[in-house]
Amino acid sequence: MQTKRKWGEALSGSPSSMASFPSIPSPLPLLFLLLSIPPVAPIQPQWPLQRVPVVLPQVTEDRPAPHFQADARLDVTSPCDPECHKNALPPSYWDLRSILSYETLHSNGRLTETAVGIYGYTARPQTTPALPSRRKRQIFGHDGRFSIVGQDFLLNYPFSAAVKLSTGCSGTLVGDRHVLTAAHCVHDGKNYVKGAQKLRVGFLKPKQRDSPNPASATNASIAHPSPPDKMKFQWIRAKRTHVPKGWIKGNGNDIGMDYDYALLELKKAHKRRHMKLGVSPPAKQLPGRRVQFSGYDNDRPGQLVYRFCRAGEETPDLLYQHCDAQPGASGSGIYARMWDRRRRRWERKVIGVFSGHQWVDRDGASQEFNVAVRVTPLKYAQICYWIKGNYVDCREG
Repeated sequence: MQTKRKWGEALSGSPSSMASFPSIPSPLPLLFLLLSIPPVAPIQPQWPLQRVPVVLPQVTEDRPAPHFQADARLDVTSPCDPECHKNALPPSYWDLRSILSYETLHSNGRLTETAVGIYGYTARPQTTPALPSRRKRQIFGHDGRFSIVGQDFLLNYPFSAAVKLSTGCSGTLVGDRHVLTAAHCVHDGKNYVKGAQKLRVGFLKPKQRDSPNPASATNASIAHPSPPDKMKFQWIRAKRTHVPKGWIKGNGNDIGMDYDYALLELKKAHKRRHMKLGVSPPAKQLPGRRVQFSGYDNDRPGQLVYRFCRAGEETPDLLYQHCDAQPGASGSGIYARMWDRRRRRWERKVIGVFSGHQWVDRDGASQEFNVAVRVTPLKYAQICYWIKGNYVDCREG
């Protein structure tokens, strides 16, 4: 009790306590100091702040009308594996101008080619992390894909931004009238595929059962309405299709995979919320180093399939990952959700296009990779111009 009394006196500053205990500073100033320090915000993944170059169309010329004889490709073959892409020399400024020139297929069959100029771009050496051991892509035991069911999910963002192409691929809404997809879904590298001229984009909508006139509807039809989760595709024709010459010229060599993307402009607005386009950050900056995408895999007809997985190897233009996928998912938009410092909110952005399964012949053995085309600053500038029609709104990726 003696000790307790003296400790209490010390805290109260009584004279008797001063003789028994050393001087103890009051804890109140320290407490106020701690309270005055602003709380440290939790570390959160943020979209990088960067200025992107300008890619402007210069001259447009007519080209011979295509024949539309090629079959749509749902798998991609390339002789260039990740190490090959890593060791490739970076294209020169003039190479980039040629690669980013593009063809435009119009719905009336007219074909044009547009040369571009590039401004504000400085080529920088890009380093690639050491390549880890590879995994052969297949679905191991447990299938990591999720079928999205129910109108509450299918008709709401972000799943509502996924669409199906009439050529069998998937795509992502990136504008009021624009769909981002893979170039191989409309062009095989030599010719436009069958159905590309009359290309359509499908939107999942509730399936309404045909019913008689409401005035003559029976009690049975009212008591047993159409199941609410039955869905069907509503189709919108494409007005224009843009394909970079990097895909058309490079499909037979090492660079073709880097430019496997295309943009479709629809004949009318779709009236759905679309995803924003973003420049792909390094994989290590992605939340959990994960990517995600939704598409229409062929083995689940009529179903939207969602998946997420860890990003693996990467090159300046390609991102390799191990998401479970089947033909039909190619063309899906790879997206991530991170904090936007300018707008002070979380934003989902499309940072790549799922190209599909890349088969590589290496030393006589066939290996398989799951690959996506990254949206680089130059690709962002090009695609954004296709969407916006001006470069002023395309300077910040």
